[in-house]
Amino acid sequence: MNTIDQDAPLGRRKRRRYTDEFKAEVVAACQGPGVSVAAIALMHKLNANLLRRWLEKAESGATTTVSDVVAMKPSAAAPIPPAFVPLQLSDTNHQREIRVEVRRGQQSITVSWPTSDAAQCAAWLREWLK
Repeated sequence: MNTIDQDAPLGRRKRRRYTDEFKAEVVAACQGPGVSVAAIALMHKLNANLLRRWLEKAESGATTTVSDVVAMKPSAAAPIPPAFVPLQLSDTNHQREIRVEVRRGQQSITVSWPTSDAAQCAAWLREWLK
């Protein structure tokens, strides 16, 4: 949706006006879990502070249009956050190990490390990734 007036005269800039439907659409895009408000603002060529103001207005219930109210209703298909699922581990005689696999092009390197030395493995990996 193009929100910029293409026929604006040169010189002094005009204040942009956004439709209520556009505001509701952008606010709804920000409602998902883990969504970056700044990224949504950049995607729609908006100032992030303006978008945050729209979000605060919608969340405070100070909406005056039907489209803003519809945007704030939680969707029926909202994703449920994953819950902790206990996992039963079989007790085998195999020594448990940490495996790190690195691939670059067609080459692959696998490093196995005993879990008893997990701290040493973490230190090695931190050093290697520098």
